[in-house]
Amino acid sequence: MQTRESFRHQTAPKSGPAEVKPVRLIRLPAVLDMIGISRSQLYRLESLGDFPARVKLGSGPTSGTAWVESEVEQWIAERIAAARKEAV
Repeated sequence: MQTRESFRHQTAPKSGPAEVKPVRLIRLPAVLDMIGISRSQLYRLESLGDFPARVKLGSGPTSGTAWVESEVEQWIAERIAAARKEAV
């Protein structure tokens, strides 16, 4: 996992200008809307290691959690790729 400091000090590739996409955290309703499965199925997949893990947003018992948007997008892309391979 990259720290905020290491993220700021990434070097650009020598082949041209780099586009650094900022990390965006998304909450449960947005994740469910993106992936189209139930909350219980999402948590089941996460516990099995088949879905990206949540990020804890605080240290207290009432602190929330969120997911890294790019990781969720990658998971979706992998599901699409797997479905396309099965269809061929």
